[in-house]
Amino acid sequence: MDHPTEILMIRHGQTDWNLQKRLQGHSDTPLNENGIKQALTLAQTLRNEPLSAVFSSDLQRAYKTAKEIAKLHNLPVQKDPNLRERCYGAFEGMSKPEIKEQYPESHAAWYAADPDHLFPSGKRVAESIREFHHRAISTIVQIASQYAGKKIALIAHFGIIESAYRASQDMPFGIRLQMPQPVLNTSINRFLVKNNSIELLQWGEAEHLETSQKPVNYYKHF
Repeated sequence: MDHPTEILMIRHGQTDWNLQKRLQGHSDTPLNENGIKQALTLAQTLRNEPLSAVFSSDLQRAYKTAKEIAKLHNLPVQKDPNLRERCYGAFEGMSKPEIKEQYPESHAAWYAADPDHLFPSGKRVAESIREFHHRAISTIVQIASQYAGKKIALIAHFGIIESAYRASQDMPFGIRLQMPQPVLNTSINRFLVKNNSIELLQWGEAEHLETSQKPVNYYKHF
């Protein structure tokens, strides 16, 4: 019988669009100075975790965060585009007030948690909540199956972690999630994954960022 895989699911370090509360999606935004500091602090915090692998979205904000962790474990970063954030189509780069003003119907569907609503296309075609969730969970399960009985780190995005939380709580679509704490930049969320089952172990570890003399600003996903 296969043993469960422990996955440390970690959100990437901060970007300027996090500060500005703009949707990023598949847009390849870089870490800002604070995000780089967060990644370095995170890596030091995880230096004694017995990690067997480090996986990352191929978007640079996640990859560069993952790279700092992998460096201290002498591991490569295994990039997977299926770990990208949900694609928001025309909404990428926009703030919540801008979306509400320019696309009121889509904004209303978004906040009603309509699982099949598609935002207008931009440079890329948007994903519905349902489409994105299935992509996220199938990727997590597939990665976990390669490391049964091991502990791995997976550095990705708010939406990937949110999907894992939804699956762990067996929450149906059409309900806006209320998570225990915001998904902060570089927060650590521990899950056990076995076959198609995802169990939450620990949520929102962020004490590692409080070691700085000057507090790090946290910005939750809007």
